[in-house]
Amino acid sequence: MTAPDLILTADVVVLTRDRQVLLIERDWPPFKGYWALPGGHVDPGESTLAAAVRELLEETGVEVDPASLDCVGTFDAPGRDPRGQYVTTVYVTVLPAAAPLAAGDDAAAAVWWPLDGLPMLAFDHAEILAAATDTCRLTP
Repeated sequence: MTAPDLILTADVVVLTRDRQVLLIERDWPPFKGYWALPGGHVDPGESTLAAAVRELLEETGVEVDPASLDCVGTFDAPGRDPRGQYVTTVYVTVLPAAAPLAAGDDAAAAVWWPLDGLPMLAFDHAEILAAATDTCRLTP
């Protein structure tokens, strides 16, 4: 029996102090048209932290200092992605205010959403967002 190929990704939860989260509208299957956290594949020779910073910039136009990202954890439940065995490392950062956005790469749109009014999220991103917000202090 051979082990399945693991695909390594990195995702970023970007929050604001006034309880907004940065989401992208997916422009590719699976979950095309659904909302998701910015993120994507880790390139060969790249760390998950570097991939998180790169994917965030490519998909939303938001540039962050890698030192501002805290690791939330690794999400690897079988079936979390219909394409195969995807393992993601998730990072979180809190910005003082919403930054200007420019959707790019595989994002049809990038939007700041209020945490109390979220759309249905792709993959296991609702679970990831819950874990990330538990680790952050935000104003009510």
